[in-house]
Amino acid sequence: MGVLDNKEPKKVFSFFEEIAAIPHGSGNVEQISNYLVDFAKKRNLKYRQDEKLNVIIWKDASTGYEKTEPVILQGHMDMVAVKTEDCSKNMEMEGLDLEVNGDMLSAKGTSLGGDDAIAVAYALAVLDSDEIKHPPIEAVFTVDEEIGLLGAEFIDVSDLKGKKLLNMDSEDEGIFTVSCAGGATVECLLSFNTEPINAKVIEIRIDGFSGGHSGSEIHKQRANANCIMGRILLNVFQNAGMRIIAINGGEKDNAIPKFCEAAIAVNPEVVDKVKDIIEKTFEEVKEEYKTTDPDASILTNVMPDNMYEALSGPATLSTIITLVNMPDGVQRMNPDVPDMVQTSLNLGILRTEKNAVKLSYSVRSSKESEKRFLIEKLRSLTEIFGGQVNVHGEYPGWEYKEDSKLRDVAVAAYKELYFKEPVVEGIHAGLECGLFAGKIKDLDAISFGPDIENIHTTNEELSILSTERTWKLLLKILEMLK
Repeated sequence: MGVLDNKEPKKVFSFFEEIAAIPHGSGNVEQISNYLVDFAKKRNLKYRQDEKLNVIIWKDASTGYEKTEPVILQGHMDMVAVKTEDCSKNMEMEGLDLEVNGDMLSAKGTSLGGDDAIAVAYALAVLDSDEIKHPPIEAVFTVDEEIGLLGAEFIDVSDLKGKKLLNMDSEDEGIFTVSCAGGATVECLLSFNTEPINAKVIEIRIDGFSGGHSGSEIHKQRANANCIMGRILLNVFQNAGMRIIAINGGEKDNAIPKFCEAAIAVNPEVVDKVKDIIEKTFEEVKEEYKTTDPDASILTNVMPDNMYEALSGPATLSTIITLVNMPDGVQRMNPDVPDMVQTSLNLGILRTEKNAVKLSYSVRSSKESEKRFLIEKLRSLTEIFGGQVNVHGEYPGWEYKEDSKLRDVAVAAYKELYFKEPVVEGIHAGLECGLFAGKIKDLDAISFGPDIENIHTTNEELSILSTERTWKLLLKILEMLK
């Protein structure tokens, strides 16, 4: 007996339990991929497993739907596998311990992996049934979505015939996602020479900024600690003179940085003046960002006179000018979707490496041409100062489709079931839909799913009732696509 045996729909929860019993963290997907292959073999369903372990399973249409165009059901099989400090489970080798508390399903001591095991369970329940009304099904299960959409980037979909894709990788019931940003990581490298200098060193650390996700929260206009540090150093450079010894800030390119620290060399006789410039500049920042970043703070520390290796004057200047003049934040809002960011970038990581200062940007846009232009803008500005640019992890955007039969059917199905309008929106983050839209010409896609709270954490919970309602919605959409 499983923890969900008395829940409806039983098949969905039964498959969810089977998935949860298999270790399937990102990069550890061989067992779950083979489980899907075995599922297809047992039911005599056509399947394909590629060298990266993506799996596609085909099923013929139900009676009366033979002439209907195929529908692609899509989700990813990997999860973010994290556990509490006191949890002894080996998540590479062991499955999850599911728990039910009222309406909420969770896993004891670990993340649940509802993102995206619920999509896999939904698709398997459709493939397993002889009673559900549906067009021909092409079920696509990708790997390693959580570490860069790797499976969707690799998969060959040339043998798929469907032009309508139901992605089930959203975490808010009643919301249909209809577009997403494409993106890339852009690394700008400013090479430098160092020189010995006899000076006072002032260490500066700014911290406590609100930060946030550079996709979902970039529009909140929060301060970027790396950019703020550039502003402080510009004032010092212009009014007292200084050399950079080191500058480092942020942790991930897709996270708005909460902190930045710098060590600067100054003449001993201007130490007090420099400290005053730093404090006054930060006071201006605090006032400007008092609503969005109320907890921002600064610490300074003066080191003794000594010989230090510092960036040359030209290298110091080029680093500062780059920091304060490179674009950052929202670049354009979407004119077709209210309150939706179309194009943005985030200076997420700033590092002083052996021979170069590295600025790592997360660039996003739902408009491919704007994404390309923004990357070239970063490249040209970097090259002015003799630097170079590396672009990696690039994936396409999923543009809003003005004429979408699938969206119309999904909205109508939701209204028929629940007597209210669903929310139709785009997101300024990456979804696998963008990669599939780039591979399948004229693809019509939507993304939806049940309520999942605190994804990717040990507090992750999946609503059982929302899972049931979303299952009914999926069946209604499939029925109405005849």
